[in-house]
Amino acid sequence: MGLSTRTWLLTSAAILTCGTATAQDTFALDEIRVESEAAQEVLGNTAVTEEEIEQRNAQRMSDVFAGQSEITASGGANIAQKVFVHGIEESLLSVTIDGARQNKSAFHHTGNVLIDPFLLKRVEVSSGLAPADAGPGAVAGSIAYETKDARDLLDIGDTFGGNATLSYGDNGETLRTGLTIYGAQGGFEYLLSGVKTEGEDYEDGDGTVVPGTAADTTSYSAKLAYTTDSGHRLEFSAEQTRDTGVRSMQAGPGGLYYARPDFAAVVGRTSVYREALSERNSYSLTWTDETPDGIWAPRVQLAYNEQLVEAGGAIGTNTSLSGTFANEFNLANGVLTAGADFFHDTAEGHGTLNVGNATETLNNFGVFAQMRQDLGSRLSLSYGARADFQTFELADGTEYDDSGVSVSAAADIALTDQLSLNIGAASTWGGYELSEASLINLSGAWSYGTPVASRATNARVGLRFENGPWTANGALFWTEVQDVNDVLTAGRTTADLTTRGVDASLRYDGGRGYVEANYTYADVELDGATIGTTAYYYGRPVGHIIGLSAGFEATPQLTLGGTAEIALENNDTATPLPGYEVLNLHASYTPRAYDALELRLDVRNVFDETYASRAADGLGLANVVQLNEPGRTIALTVNTRF
Repeated sequence: MGLSTRTWLLTSAAILTCGTATAQDTFALDEIRVESEAAQEVLGNTAVTEEEIEQRNAQRMSDVFAGQSEITASGGANIAQKVFVHGIEESLLSVTIDGARQNKSAFHHTGNVLIDPFLLKRVEVSSGLAPADAGPGAVAGSIAYETKDARDLLDIGDTFGGNATLSYGDNGETLRTGLTIYGAQGGFEYLLSGVKTEGEDYEDGDGTVVPGTAADTTSYSAKLAYTTDSGHRLEFSAEQTRDTGVRSMQAGPGGLYYARPDFAAVVGRTSVYREALSERNSYSLTWTDETPDGIWAPRVQLAYNEQLVEAGGAIGTNTSLSGTFANEFNLANGVLTAGADFFHDTAEGHGTLNVGNATETLNNFGVFAQMRQDLGSRLSLSYGARADFQTFELADGTEYDDSGVSVSAAADIALTDQLSLNIGAASTWGGYELSEASLINLSGAWSYGTPVASRATNARVGLRFENGPWTANGALFWTEVQDVNDVLTAGRTTADLTTRGVDASLRYDGGRGYVEANYTYADVELDGATIGTTAYYYGRPVGHIIGLSAGFEATPQLTLGGTAEIALENNDTATPLPGYEVLNLHASYTPRAYDALELRLDVRNVFDETYASRAADGLGLANVVQLNEPGRTIALTVNTRF
């Protein structure tokens, strides 16, 4: 959908008019009700908090989302792990780390964004209804990762501190060590962190060793910041995460071997085991005014992200240079966030079979405005629009230009003091998509078809009931992404991707703990048929998923808890996908005399279930041996602060 001159003028005028209206005064606001976590949960926007990440002792992305049902993660080694929201792969979502845009994978058998959750503070996931300020390309929603800085870790009054962790899991003999030091003095802050996870191949629930799954991940982070007395804060962050383990490879084009760490094996092809590399390097520079005066509460960021995959013969690099300028305008009954952003993304294949300068480039410039406001005691709204302009250059030098407008709106309507209706809809312009980097010009120069810009339509409606310690939610959702390009070939053929279903949850919060149950049914289709389990860069069949989580403070020193995932058999696929039930339990103890020490016991997959994650690649295919998850694993962890 092109952007007409009239639409562009109206969008610009709306932003300028709203900004001018705020110049008269500023207001102190309570939380806008539609932005509360309770309302956002019904609208499909899930927050995984710092407390939840720590309770789950997250070491893999699947641990981060344990107990959730609408968010699933594939398994195996870190190099292979992918995240899905309602069955749609994260490459169709806007993914950011501390606000910095992330590009997708360079090879379809590896994960998209390599993350070690060691310093994760919070994850916000939007399934479908992403606001205008979530960034460009959020056709199926967004995932925003936020990491800790020195202020999150320092105790009040301290100028220096540190954390050290040591963990050992018996299944795969996996050892995890981490050290973080941080401090603050006279407006300056710093944080330096490193974590290493290494081990052997793990065993599944049958006691069978799953080759190519040994942990071998290293992550380093650094954050430097300075905050002036007047509240102006400048922060620089740098991060490198590497997975360099020995992975399963099979023969492919040109007689070369290609890593497929998402499979246990490929039927009829001999597997060899060689080192494969996945590496992410990210840098960002961010300026904010934390004590705004008048109409200006700005945030400016410049970021660079590079992801390299060397998976045997599949070698490619994705980069993203991005920037954002946004300002929050406080109005009498709400907040308007408006600004502009850009990105310059590249995909480059540089394996021995990639011919010539095999590079594609995608440039985007966007303007946006998102209003969040309470209209009386019963109605709260969030609505916004963005306009994006793109230029796409293929490896043969051909250029394409397109533009489009995205709009979204959501409402929280208080029907009674305990019952609320939440409803939202969005039409999101997705634009073009880069081809998979490692395949561009593979074995010869590509003869391209014509790329098409995608567009998504999202809708969601649900009810929220709150009564004392009880909270119950239920919602129907629907997302359709039209003209998703096939990025694995030069033909640029398109398909329509749809996910629809229901989310429901029930939670009880007591004085010393909580219990929560989540349920999701997602029917994921590609061109009207149930999606397959190797629909790379599209999604995976989900069906019925139940997530359970609980935590209980038995004493001030002892905390108990656990999570569970139950997947029901999915008969919608060509070959039915079996169900499974996985239970994880943990206990955490802090000695009364030394509260800086935590001793933790985790028992994962308590019943030693043999299963493959519902988000795994290749399930039910005759030519693929599925990659099973680890069997029972007993892990001991020691965390200490100094």
